[in-house]
Amino acid sequence: MLSLLTEGDAISRVVALSLLLMSVASWVLILWKTALVWRASLSLPRSVAAFWQAADWDEAAQGLRAFDRAGVLLPLVQAVRQLEQQPAASLGAQGDASARVTRALRDALQGVLRRLQHGQIVLASVGAVAPFIGLLGTVWAIYLALVALGAQGAAGAIGIEQISGPVGEALVMTAAGLAVAIPAVLAYNALGRHIEHIEAELEGFAHDLRELVLHHAGAAQERP
Repeated sequence: MLSLLTEGDAISRVVALSLLLMSVASWVLILWKTALVWRASLSLPRSVAAFWQAADWDEAAQGLRAFDRAGVLLPLVQAVRQLEQQPAASLGAQGDASARVTRALRDALQGVLRRLQHGQIVLASVGAVAPFIGLLGTVWAIYLALVALGAQGAAGAIGIEQISGPVGEALVMTAAGLAVAIPAVLAYNALGRHIEHIEAELEGFAHDLRELVLHHAGAAQERP
């Protein structure tokens, strides 16, 4: 790959540089997302338990700040608490209480899921495109090798050593494309499964939190 970057023609350099950039981008995303999903998976059960064991909203928020290291539950709690701070004359404060709570939780949940799913499209794109870019580099390198061998053949006999070298270098591009694509595909599938599990737990917590908020709102209205 280094020789292609330094000694290849324009197309070979573009192919090699593209694979290099995709490899760096995918591995940065893999390491960052693995750490994020790992923290979320470990802290989510403890955060949920800390919330439901709290005596009031303030204690619940403090518990989430201590246990929710990935910041996946705290935005949902903050969203429903901010409903009380909306101006009474605003459109967001009008309408049915159930609809307002649902809207706040939905927006907060979507924000958390966008952060968890950030970079998944890049990993999927690298896994799908990198093998074809490597194949393009292989085809182009073989074409250049055949042109060079044809010129040598016009001048004299062609030995096996003159064929194996250029063809071997060309096949390196295919191997490089696969080496870039395989980790991206594996990471995309593995992270996707963990994100789906976290999403299901967050949706369940959001549903329970909605029922809690509506219960408190109903109880407050019934007080004389």
